[in-house]
Amino acid sequence: MMQKYRILGKKGEGTFSEVLKCQSVENGQYYACKRMKQQFESLEQVNNLREIQCMRRLSPHANIVELIEVIFDKKSGTLALILELLDQNLYEVIKSRKNHLTEARCRTYIYQTLKALDHMHRNGIFHRDIKPENILFKNDGVKLADFGSCRSVHSKQPFTEYISTRWYRAPECLLTDGWYTYKMDVWSIGCVFAEILSFHPLFPGSNELDQINRIHKILGTPSPDLLKKFKKSKHMDFNFPAEPGTGLYAVLSHSISNDALKVVEWLCIYDPDNRPSAKQILRHNYFKPQRDADKRSRAVVKNNLVNDYYSYSTEKPGLKITSDKFQKTLPKSINTGTSLLSSALPSNKYHFKNKISYKTTLPKIPVSSLDGKGVNKFPTSVFPSLMQKERDKIKAQEEAVKRLGYAEYSLPGLAKLRHDRKM
Repeated sequence: MMQKYRILGKKGEGTFSEVLKCQSVENGQYYACKRMKQQFESLEQVNNLREIQCMRRLSPHANIVELIEVIFDKKSGTLALILELLDQNLYEVIKSRKNHLTEARCRTYIYQTLKALDHMHRNGIFHRDIKPENILFKNDGVKLADFGSCRSVHSKQPFTEYISTRWYRAPECLLTDGWYTYKMDVWSIGCVFAEILSFHPLFPGSNELDQINRIHKILGTPSPDLLKKFKKSKHMDFNFPAEPGTGLYAVLSHSISNDALKVVEWLCIYDPDNRPSAKQILRHNYFKPQRDADKRSRAVVKNNLVNDYYSYSTEKPGLKITSDKFQKTLPKSINTGTSLLSSALPSNKYHFKNKISYKTTLPKIPVSSLDGKGVNKFPTSVFPSLMQKERDKIKAQEEAVKRLGYAEYSLPGLAKLRHDRKM
């Protein structure tokens, strides 16, 4: 490891690992190095490590920390995970501020964390240790980290009893010997959301009994029928005194909206069977501004993708299609109303719609090399649906192969071909 990365200092330490800041000797980039305290005997044991399997399966995702490299030293048995380096975690954000975060910012943080959680659950994995220390920040973007406790949602119960940090542990984790599901992550998100809104932990229990009592003081004691669900363990027998509960409003008393309060209540439903999934929460009206922002971002990315693939040729009317970028699927339509195309196209000479659609993806176009020893064959048409009509024109276009890197097609000509096809 020392040959590839230079250790600069320690960022933190946990029960099973320590996190170091390091710098790549090759490119000078800074990374986080998670060095395991456990010794490993073989590469097979390393590859079977649950955290590595989880991160490989979940990557890439905008709200999950990226695993850059796995380094295993066979002689010493040392294992290190090279991860992307982020600025700080949510706990550090809370402790470094004197004033409360705005509700809009809190909503954005929780929305992005829920997106990471939804991605995990859809891939059959749940985190089991959601807490502010494991929610990291980079340029106001949130990324979920520390997958050392994750498990498959299809694993056989019961799970490990003492897993998540006590303050963020769901009731089913406290009242059973490991009979819980992925819904425990949703409860933890609710506790984190309440904490960043108020800057105080929602249920700061000093032990497990105090933890469950604090939950009951706020949410109220559940019904006997609900408590029967948790009596799956042979060693657990409990009877709690009736407690009406003060409600979450007493804890989150400062100026937050009723919608935010309802979302926290929804996340912290006592019964895990009635607790919503991350996907359901993301669809809540409270997160509509974030969903709309996501749509706008995707539209910008798609528009940039189109402009990256297509450019307007001033020398010869039409679109110039960059052939060396056909290895990926192109967008299903080209919007010419609000892009670089609209500013370049003269509107009074061309009669075609602002949106050009096609039913199939474009095939890869071979490119001739500069010395003329390129591919001899040229595809009959970049639009397979029009191959028959283009077949007769191919011989006349053989010289076009010598134009390096692109093929040109006139938009009015395409419009005419589409019109002929409909006839």
